[in-house]
Amino acid sequence: MMTDLSTTLQERLGLADPVPMEFQRGDADENDGFARERIEYRGLEGDLIPAFLFTPMGRDTLGGVVVFHQHNGEFHFGKSEVAGVVGDAFQAFGPALARRGLAVLAPDSITFEDRRGSVQGVEPDYYDWLQHYNAMSYRLLDGDLLMRKCLDDAQRALSVLLQAADVDERLVGVAGHSYGGYTALYHAAVDSRCRFACVSGAVCSFETRRREGTGITLFETVPGLARQIDTHDVLSAIGPRPTLVVSGTKDKYSRDADQVVAKVPGDFITELRVDRGHPLDQERFDAIVEWIVDRVSNP
Repeated sequence: MMTDLSTTLQERLGLADPVPMEFQRGDADENDGFARERIEYRGLEGDLIPAFLFTPMGRDTLGGVVVFHQHNGEFHFGKSEVAGVVGDAFQAFGPALARRGLAVLAPDSITFEDRRGSVQGVEPDYYDWLQHYNAMSYRLLDGDLLMRKCLDDAQRALSVLLQAADVDERLVGVAGHSYGGYTALYHAAVDSRCRFACVSGAVCSFETRRREGTGITLFETVPGLARQIDTHDVLSAIGPRPTLVVSGTKDKYSRDADQVVAKVPGDFITELRVDRGHPLDQERFDAIVEWIVDRVSNP
């Protein structure tokens, strides 16, 4: 059941309810323990959304998860970083989870990789940052919000995963680190189909971010948002669905994650806090994989 905050956030953003999706299957290849397939579907604005679908090979599919990619100032990396093709090896959740029995959908977020206006692929372009900025600013001019667009995209991704991988709707969730963590956080709060959520490097109060001068993602730039809610409210809206919060004491994007979690009622949150910075490492990567596998193995 949706909480009051979930409904309030939906109404504030003008976010529509999730809908069934049509999608097209593209090139597929088989790898060690998993298959990877390109999937394409349309966004609310008619824009093409490409994604990679990872499925287990040689074993049953236990459940599914949408993995949202990070930002890291690298707009030329999206789904391919989750695939382990480019970028940080500790972002390659697609192969790792598929080998453990999960179907994984990794979409490109708007203005990343193949959703850039002027170029596609995994090579950077000087104006990548401007396209991302414009995705926010032109929507604000129209009275719209980048968060609405991103969360609508996220809901469509979950619909595609459920349909394309034919997974049990009781065993699907969302996960992400950094920019992907913000997406997973808010998506799980507004979409009750997310039966679990992993939020890494993205839990920090507005007060702490403001005090320390931490940059706010353009995704989260919603006029008046901080007057209505704070991060612990968004986390609370996910409960009682299982949630993993991963943070680092030296990470400015999750500086006070432990304090934020302490404000959330209930016991649905598992917290992993390490004395390190923002980029993921082997310990956190492995812990995230194990936690997600456990959610679909022992619901």
